[in-house]
Amino acid sequence: MYVIRLPNGNLLVPESATAHDGQLVGDAYVEVGPADPDYDRFASTAITQDELDERKQRWREGDEPLRRQFLDFLARNGQPGNFD
Repeated sequence: MYVIRLPNGNLLVPESATAHDGQLVGDAYVEVGPADPDYDRFASTAITQDELDERKQRWREGDEPLRRQFLDFLARNGQPGNFD
């Protein structure tokens, strides 16, 4: 998860929610403004939503050859879990 800079200057910072026993419950984003003591630290690595969208698109494009290779494997060898 990335720190995302919002158009209003605030940041969306990833934060993990944990149960009382320490187990991970989930991940979420928390909005942080310039008054937050950690704002400068978070801002140094922040990216815009457009930059995040571009990265996701590049990942999808980079994954396409692997996806095709996997589909070819399935076509030749059958579905996973088929142990005939």
